[in-house]
Amino acid sequence: MIVRLARAGDAADIVRMLKEVLDDFHAGRMGDDHYAVVLERDGRVVAWATAGAYRARPCYAGVAEHSVYVDRDARGTGAGRAALDGLLEACRERGFWKVVSRIFPENTASLALHERVGFRVVGTYCRHGKLHGQWRDVVIVEKLLGEAAAG
Repeated sequence: MIVRLARAGDAADIVRMLKEVLDDFHAGRMGDDHYAVVLERDGRVVAWATAGAYRARPCYAGVAEHSVYVDRDARGTGAGRAALDGLLEACRERGFWKVVSRIFPENTASLALHERVGFRVVGTYCRHGKLHGQWRDVVIVEKLLGEAAAG
């Protein structure tokens, strides 16, 4: 396995996995203000994680919001953990002190993954968004990095 920064040539694999995620009712986004890492196995991208600025206000400059996506065939193989670990390292290197996300409550695999790498559940946003016309709650998770984690 190789964890590396995403390249333009990875876009097709990232889009494929994003479509799988949306098909599975797990929403995510990747915009111009985001960066990503990918996990490659045997020359094929099987997982990716993306992060970007949480908010534009200067006081939040060190907080990143992230998402993790795993190819259906690679789920349960450690691919998500490797991609998330790679992303957290990239966040540390870029000076972020906190990483946050929102996870659908029924996505127990993602909640367990985040707990294993040291995220804590902060709470739940009720009726936070709509997906396919249905209100959705999300579980809020956070992990402190670097100096913030030490003190």
